[in-house]
Amino acid sequence: MGWKTAGSDNEAIAPYLRDPSITEVMINGAGPVWIERNGQIQPTNTILDTATIELLIERAVAPLGRRIDRSSPMVDARLTDGSRLNAVVPPVAVDGPYVTIRRFSIRPIALEEFAPPSVVTTLRWAVATRCNLVVSGGAGAGKTTLLNALASSIADDERVVTIEDAAELNLGINHAVRLEARPSDNDGVLAVTIRQLVRNALRMRPDRIIVGEVRGAETLDMLQAMNTGHEGSLSTCHANSPEDAISRLETMVLFDGGTVPLAAVREQITAAIDMVIHIARRPGGGRYITSVTEMRRDKSRQSGARPHLAQIANEQRLLRLPEVAPRSPDAPKPDLQWLN
Repeated sequence: MGWKTAGSDNEAIAPYLRDPSITEVMINGAGPVWIERNGQIQPTNTILDTATIELLIERAVAPLGRRIDRSSPMVDARLTDGSRLNAVVPPVAVDGPYVTIRRFSIRPIALEEFAPPSVVTTLRWAVATRCNLVVSGGAGAGKTTLLNALASSIADDERVVTIEDAAELNLGINHAVRLEARPSDNDGVLAVTIRQLVRNALRMRPDRIIVGEVRGAETLDMLQAMNTGHEGSLSTCHANSPEDAISRLETMVLFDGGTVPLAAVREQITAAIDMVIHIARRPGGGRYITSVTEMRRDKSRQSGARPHLAQIANEQRLLRLPEVAPRSPDAPKPDLQWLN
């Protein structure tokens, strides 16, 4: 139970926070509580009034040192069970207050639940041979869950540093170090950004760095880490397709103020990223890998040209063996049997 500070006012939603089949709890102002169960959004019979919601929010964020009021009407917080809470209050929330709680499965979700066996084998090979991977997808597509599943192929003797806005990853790795960004507040506490954490992680002797999601100028630092001895690193980004993910990475690097020319950014991306794995949520609520693409580094490609991705797998099967060179020197080669 993540809401250890909750009193009786929170008992109305407590059953939803204990139910392992529920992944989201949503409160849209006074009225019914909504949930996402097994990928399907549905209303419940639980009705909350505004005063109860406000008390619920206060009891959740106060022990975490966060505040929420009219002058600071939005807050993100991680509850004690790892669930992520977002709350918005008036005047920003027109019909508020609003609460969204994203819960994470206690049961580790295996890679086999996202893709057919041939694709799973290919992705396990890519992780084990230290390819740099980016997971793309829309909001709620399951990027973080897939990142957890991919990380299960990392060897136990590797030191992994994870960096997130709100700590969600639970890798199950013996030698994992977790870092979490911190926002500034009205009491003068300074923010600690993802970019600062990525730069600090480089001093922590990581074998791999996993950035939960790149959203801004920290993308450049992540790419540089991938290119300078931290092979096998992983990250995610919001995108509608693998090609869109590359465009977003270019744009996010340019958030740095344009100090790096676009041609140089494209060379960094081409050199750093080996595969882009796209995940999507289907109408029935299931999350599946819909495309696996690899970076092509053809000699005919002109310097500064847009990075070129080639698809090697779709939702049904592996289309062809990966041609990307593994970054581990003693890595086995892809096996033709994977195509059977």
